[in-house]
Amino acid sequence: MSFFNLFKRKTAPLSLNETYGQGAGILIFAHTSEVIRAEKVLKNAGWPIRVMGPPPEIQTGCDLVIEFPLMEELRLLRLLKEVRTTPLAVVPVNSPLLQPVDLFQTKDFGDYLMVRAANMKLTLDKTSRRIVNVSGGGCPDVPFLAQRMVGQILESAPLPRDIGHTLCGYALQLAFEEMQRLCSQ
Repeated sequence: MSFFNLFKRKTAPLSLNETYGQGAGILIFAHTSEVIRAEKVLKNAGWPIRVMGPPPEIQTGCDLVIEFPLMEELRLLRLLKEVRTTPLAVVPVNSPLLQPVDLFQTKDFGDYLMVRAANMKLTLDKTSRRIVNVSGGGCPDVPFLAQRMVGQILESAPLPRDIGHTLCGYALQLAFEEMQRLCSQ
């Protein structure tokens, strides 16, 4: 296998419907900070969840939803209630129109690979694995994040969640994790 094949997605990631076979649901929250908190709580508890973009038909809440195995709805809601992070709504994904939208867009520029998560972009030199660009967003910490990360090797770069303090830092962390996933294939 050539080095550049490491950056090609072999197959699309499975949805929770495909992974667990019992159907998926989405948790809708009013604010992004609630999604971030719920994601942390649920992942720390070992739940197989994914943060996604809301389906176009959902006009309520923020620009992120959490996809989860629908059979676990009551247990998840109980845990979220304990930490006072209650979703606005729980929607079963029972039609193609309600499928959450993948937050990631990947673009291969030959020598460079770019991952976009929400409004943040992370670009990597595929040969050296050096971060060559961080851009997007409108948050005040984006220039700081770029300054700290550009020029760093992917494996030794600081984590955006450790140095960022805004929604842009959160989105950059998602892009960073997706880049790590792509580079490990």
